[in-house]
Amino acid sequence: MAAASQAPGSIVLKVSALFAYRADGRGGKVVPDVHACAVKIAIVTESFLPRVNGVTGSVCRVLEQLAARGHQAVVVAPEPGPATYAGVQVELVPGVALPFYSSFAVGLPSRRVTSVLRDFEPDIVHLASPLVLGASGLAAAERLDVPAVAVFQTDIAGFARRYGLRGTDPLVWWWLRRLHGRADRTLVPSTPVLAELERHGVPRLSLWGRGVDRSRFHPAHRSTDLRKRLAPGGEVLIGYVGRLAAEKRPRMLARLAGLPGTRLVIVGDGPEERRLRRLMPDAVFTGFRTGAELSRLMASLDVFVHTGADDTFCQAIQEALACGVPVVAAAAGGPLDLVRPGVNGLLYAPDDGDGLRAAVAALVADPQLRARMSDAALESVVGRDWNTVCEELIGHYRQAAYGAAAQQTAARQAGNAA
Repeated sequence: MAAASQAPGSIVLKVSALFAYRADGRGGKVVPDVHACAVKIAIVTESFLPRVNGVTGSVCRVLEQLAARGHQAVVVAPEPGPATYAGVQVELVPGVALPFYSSFAVGLPSRRVTSVLRDFEPDIVHLASPLVLGASGLAAAERLDVPAVAVFQTDIAGFARRYGLRGTDPLVWWWLRRLHGRADRTLVPSTPVLAELERHGVPRLSLWGRGVDRSRFHPAHRSTDLRKRLAPGGEVLIGYVGRLAAEKRPRMLARLAGLPGTRLVIVGDGPEERRLRRLMPDAVFTGFRTGAELSRLMASLDVFVHTGADDTFCQAIQEALACGVPVVAAAAGGPLDLVRPGVNGLLYAPDDGDGLRAAVAALVADPQLRARMSDAALESVVGRDWNTVCEELIGHYRQAAYGAAAQQTAARQAGNAA
């Protein structure tokens, strides 16, 4: 692949699809030159716009970052969906809605995946939360002899249990182990989930977290006017942001009903909404919100509550922390990496509704504690911007394609040439 123009004062020492190193021309260290060549990435994702969830959000942020760096990408996703995103072509394949969750669709296996990848000629195939369509993406990568990086993002076994599909764990893990076992590398968003995959025998695991847009999620978006409308009596605002669906266990929010001096704000929609409105008639239901509205809502909260126990990461928690809002979350999965008990929030046993209420009540009763946790929340997201996280992802692409040893050898060769 042709090299781009060199950075001033640098010498391009090695160029390949995923590697380029340069000396800074002043006797400094040899560093990867991400501008010396463009990488071609095919992203095969189980979920994409217009569906909004953690998988879609991560894929969109990665596409934006890749485009900003001059890399080329193509997306294969279930229909319906947009024709392009961030200047990237989106190739749609047939999708089907899940019978128990009509707003969530999965892509069907399709030979079109292979034809799209063959025409695009990627350097790497990125499988976003692979399950069904991702299996086609992996098979295509194998046929075309292209390295594949799988991103584990959805607790499928937990999802199935929440929808009454008991006894499916062995089958689900057999399939996931088989699928991820064929990938060159599997990226996992949190240490508890990495440990779980190790227990189930999934090989070649690496930790890769998620970024947060710290301009969009920031205390500066806190709105006095919005707070007056939501809590005209000056109540402490307790908020939940997420899908109103069984896997997020939003019914646990009812345990916060009647907590003195508080107002519960529920942001999101989903199949559980009607039932939740009956359970919590005094709560404020905003419906689905995004963009500037979501930024203001999140930053205007005093306490953020998350009820899910099957999250592999939980982006909403990280966004609340970036807004300086203390978090109360279930002590399971991804939140264990994000919430430091007594520092930037509190944890409760996943099925302990009384523990949830007690944790929230403790924060409601102590404004000084909330203020200290707010400061710590902001500190806890330093270095978690999407720019940094995407650099880490490109590093994983390199290692999947060439291996850590090859990357180190290339760096040594560049150093000797310098």
